Parts: sequence; structure tokens; C-alpha cells
Amino acid sequence: MISPCAVTPADISKVIQTLSTRLREDYVFPDVAKKMSDNLQKSFDEGVFTGITEGESLAIVLTGFLREVTNDNHLKVTYKKDLIPEHEGSLGENQEWLEEWHKKARLDNFGLHKVERLPGNVGFLDIREFYPPDWGGDTASAAMNFINATIALIIDLRKCRGGDPGMVCFLLTYLFNEEPVHLNDFYWRRGNTTEQYWTLPEVPGKRFTGKPVYILISGETFSGGEEFAYDLKALKRATLVGEKTGGGANIGAPYRLTSHFEVFIPVGRPINPTTGTNWEVCGVIPDVCVTEEQAFNVAYKLALNSILASMGEVSSEPLQLFLEETQTALNEIESTI
Repeated sequence: MISPCAVTPADISKVIQTLSTRLREDYVFPDVAKKMSDNLQKSFDEGVFTGITEGESLAIVLTGFLREVTNDNHLKVTYKKDLIPEHEGSLGENQEWLEEWHKKARLDNFGLHKVERLPGNVGFLDIREFYPPDWGGDTASAAMNFINATIALIIDLRKCRGGDPGMVCFLLTYLFNEEPVHLNDFYWRRGNTTEQYWTLPEVPGKRFTGKPVYILISGETFSGGEEFAYDLKALKRATLVGEKTGGGANIGAPYRLTSHFEVFIPVGRPINPTTGTNWEVCGVIPDVCVTEEQAFNVAYKLALNSILASMGEVSSEPLQLFLEETQTALNEIESTI
């Protein structure tokens, strides 16, 4: 019985030819695209792919070949058991593909996994992915408005793998006042254009301004998660706590190669207006370097100390109770560090 994941030499040839063409047309750096394409064709002619009979194995090998040339961890070939809808351009423009992605986004609560008030009136927000704001904007607004009255904010990006730059911009807007702030630029190879991203003139609810923000990052933080942290660090709006991030700055899109093979290709790159560069390969460096496991406790301690330092002399009973709550939380955290 033939495996449903089986690939033939003819399948492999078609995948490589289509992949080479797509790289030459769309990869953000044309000279690197040519090098990857030439390397793939040379390897195919030399029989490097002979003996591969499973689709998933071919996808892994092809991804490895591409990354040998570029060190670009956004580049990835994927084998899909289900049929990939026919589409010439980015699959992000295909209605069938978008509907499936939207289902995934809803099941993921649009990337927002937790929002809560911690003892000491510290807000906490756990973001796993940034979905388009026209999908998850209401959920994001509800989360930001929930923590608006807290005195400090911890945003956990340790498991965030990226997402839509529009949602990054939407959420970042809450952390700045109404005066426009230039967050980031994206250069697109097609059209040779640069798109600017600024904080938005308005967002639903109140902004979280004039209060400390702490961002948790790790080696798993990638792409849009890195952009969020990098922009805040460049603008000196937050303290980053944790480990160096994954180093994936180039922005891309998924493309169909054949009925069962898909490739994610970086088609643009960010240029931060403050630093003039980005975090590709080098990652985002934390302000406070600790392990991923220690990051929350260290950031929470920093937040609690900041709150206690700002309180001054306490006389009323409500403030005294709050002081006790905050000090108790700090004592508990310090015992774990």
C-alpha cells in the first residue's frame, strides 16, 4: 500500500522548480535568492534528493538547504496532508486559506491567553501570537482596558512566535500617549517600497501611559513578538527581562508550491527608525538577563519595588491594606529568587 505522504522523483522535481522560481521572484534579498535557487538545482542534479520518498522528509531537507545559505529561520517548507488551495500569490490572499486561519485564531483566543491583576495591583498579559486587529482587536482592547487601572504591567512574550504587524502596532499604541510615535518601518522587495508604522490616533478605551512596563522574552520569542519587544526597547518605554530572542526579523507570507507543499518566504524586512536596523539573527537583547524560568519573578519583583518606592508615607486604612498586600507579594517573590 502506497503511503498517502509518498513523493515521487517527479514530485520532488516540481517542488524544487516551483520553489526556486518563487525564491527568485519574492525573497527579500535577490542575490541570496539566486544563491539558494542555484544551490537547490545543483543539489538536485547531483542526486542529493534521491531516495527521499516521504513528503515530510522532503520538507525538512529543503528547509535545511535554504537555511544553510541564509540563516533565515522564517524560511520554511511544509508538507500538508490536506490539499492546499490553488493560488498564484500569497495564500494570505486566498479566501479558503484565510477562513481556516481565522478558525485557528478564534480557537487561540486571538493569541491572548491570560490577563489578570496580580497582588500589588500589577497587570499581567500573556500574548502567544498577534492576529490581525480586525479579527482580534476587540479581544485585545478588552484585555488592555482590564489592566488599565493597574500601577505596573508585565507582558509575557516568552511563548510568542509572531504574527501580524498591524496588531503589534495596535497594542503598542496603548503604551504611548496621543502624540504620534514612529514605531517601525517595513521595506518590501516587490515594488521597492517602505511602509511606515506609527502609533494610532485613537484606540478603544484608555491608554496605559506614565506607568512602568516589563516585557518577558526568551529564546522562543520570535518575529512579531520580537518586534513588539524591540520597538519598546528602542523607544525606552519598557524594561526587557529574560533571554535573548530567536532572531527572526524578516517578514513573510505563505505560498503554495504544489497541492501538498507550502513555503513561507520572507518578502520584506523591518528597519527600525531609532536604530536603523533590526533583530535578524542577533535577536533582541534583554535589559535584565535571567533565565526564561526566572523572568517572571524578577520582573514582578522589579514592579513591586517600583510601586512601593512610589507610595511614600501611608496613613489611611485602604492604603495600609494595599501596602501590606504589596509587601507580602514582594516577600513571597523574593523567597523564590
